[in-house]
Amino acid sequence: SCLSLPKGWDSRHPLATFFHLFFRVSAIVTYVCCDWFSKSFVGCFVTVLLLLSLDFWSVKNVTGRLLVGLRWWNQIDEDGKSHWVFEARKGSPSSITATEAEARIFWLGLIICPVIWIVFFFSTLFSLKLKWLALVIAGISLQAANLYGYILCKMGGESDISKVTASFLSQTVFQTACPGDLQKPGLEGLEIHQR
Repeated sequence: SCLSLPKGWDSRHPLATFFHLFFRVSAIVTYVCCDWFSKSFVGCFVTVLLLLSLDFWSVKNVTGRLLVGLRWWNQIDEDGKSHWVFEARKGSPSSITATEAEARIFWLGLIICPVIWIVFFFSTLFSLKLKWLALVIAGISLQAANLYGYILCKMGGESDISKVTASFLSQTVFQTACPGDLQKPGLEGLEIHQR
């Protein structure tokens, strides 16, 4: 059929994969095409902000857990100190092979979209459309918070961001170059790191 998945794609979570991209791409498309849809600044602003919020919530609470077996959150203890908590499911390498393509979609969406919002920031700033600046900053903040949380989560809650970023990038490049030689993190069991 015309709507069949590409050969070799065994999707375990097609709905989660769809919504992982749907809200973030919809927010970007709505922001870019806002002037064509409506002349109401407030309506466009609220629509994009709502899409960004739905994206933040769904990625943080649903798609990250389903597509890559990771979840993060921040909690405040009784003393008022903030703690990051990271969750990672573990299992056999064979249990994740079905979701390798979904994991790639997850990480690509998580990395590319904040870059697009940063481009929007500079274009908004240089074109002097300052009324849109607050919305673009909200987009950067929400997208970057999820990216930061998931990178820390993938690295096991290591606190030094430069080490985390270097390790994450080298691991991603190495996995792309030699995908069959690496053991992937699994999806069974649960490991929680707190910082």
